[in-house]
Amino acid sequence: MRVAVIQVDGKLPNLALMQISSFHEKRGDSVCWYEGPLWGNSYDRVYASKIFGFSKMPVLPEHAVIGGTGIDFFNRLPEEMERCTPSYLLYPKCSYHLGFSMKGCRFGCKFCCVPKKEGRPTANSTIDNLLLNANGGNRLMLLDNDFFGGPEWQSNLRRIIELRLKVCFVQGINIRIITDEQAVLLAKSNYTNSQFNQKYLTFAWDRYHDEGLVKNGIRTCVNAGIPTKHMQFFVLIGFDTTKDQDYERVMMLNSLGCLPFVMPYNRNDPYQRAFALWVNNRAIFRSCTWRDYRYNRNFGE
Repeated sequence: MRVAVIQVDGKLPNLALMQISSFHEKRGDSVCWYEGPLWGNSYDRVYASKIFGFSKMPVLPEHAVIGGTGIDFFNRLPEEMERCTPSYLLYPKCSYHLGFSMKGCRFGCKFCCVPKKEGRPTANSTIDNLLLNANGGNRLMLLDNDFFGGPEWQSNLRRIIELRLKVCFVQGINIRIITDEQAVLLAKSNYTNSQFNQKYLTFAWDRYHDEGLVKNGIRTCVNAGIPTKHMQFFVLIGFDTTKDQDYERVMMLNSLGCLPFVMPYNRNDPYQRAFALWVNNRAIFRSCTWRDYRYNRNFGE
């Protein structure tokens, strides 16, 4: 059987496609990347994964199986595929291990699909069982959406420290309710960015009114030994905040020595695109004020 897969969007290796590939590899099927509509009928089976709703769908054959959050919050792989250990055959250049130690989230943020899709936090895998990539070395990228909400967070973090893994919490950590114990253990870990070449953690400041909680969390982390220069913050804009509140959060984080990173809720909105471009380009952010940037770029402000 000739099987083709396509990753419609997303920069990281796609775990669902890796499990699909594993399932078919075990059956003796050949698995490859989809080469386009001209070759559509040459495949016995085509799978496509779409993570984001805004991503454009490619032309696919009629018999293609399409899934992912970008299609439907609640679709899942068939049970026999979901049980499969992910295969890295599709991603030979991937130089890290990838996976979930937990799934779900303790919170019910209206802008996020995770609670709807995955429910309350549950354990998913031990750290040792995630170390599957022959080329992964000591690098681990965790996809957990609420790492400290997982029932096994303490043993997982201690194991990460014990194995001296470079760990990237790529989805971010909730700083609003981080405890002293959690911050101390986090400080002992070799946390890193998604390129595994710079030392920082990612948090989030989504709601304007969480200012007090965010500041308390920053103090907790600093007291545990995590400097603010190691803290990147996703800053959601365009959901329920004003432009002034967006600016205030970004400048406050910057004044504390943290790295703000703007996440537009509506990528088609000119203001949100412009503000994200200004903040997220570190060189521009350091050398140009928002007032100068928006007027020079003629965004109608």
